[in-house]
Amino acid sequence: QVQLVESGGGLVQPGGSLRLSCAASGFPFSSYMLSWYRQAPGKERELVAVISSTGGTLTYADSVKGRFTISRDNAKNTVYLQMNSLKPEDTAVYYCRRGTSGTTWGQGTQVTVSS
Repeated sequence: QVQLVESGGGLVQPGGSLRLSCAASGFPFSSYMLSWYRQAPGKERELVAVISSTGGTLTYADSVKGRFTISRDNAKNTVYLQMNSLKPEDTAVYYCRRGTSGTTWGQGTQVTVSS
C-alpha cells in the first residue's frame, strides 16, 4: 500500500530554515507528481508546493513562493521541501501527497516557527 513518511520538522526561529523529507513507498514513485500540504490548527489543509514526476515543473503557493523549494530524488523515492526565511505563519503540520488527489496521508511533521 501507499506509505508516506514525513520528517524533518521542528522548532525554528523566524528567518530560520528547515528541510523536510518525505519517504514514499508502495507505488511507482517516479511516475507521479508529488506535493506538500500544510495544516495549521483550525484551518483547512492547504497546498504548498507541487513537483512534476521528473522534477521539471515546480509550483508553489503564493504564500511560500521565493522562500520554499520542492525537489525530489527519484532514486531515493523521496521528496523534499527546503524552507527558508520561515515566518510564524508557516507554523503547521506538513504532509506530503501522491499527486494532488492521493487518498493516503502520512503522519505529518510539525513545523513551529517562533521566537
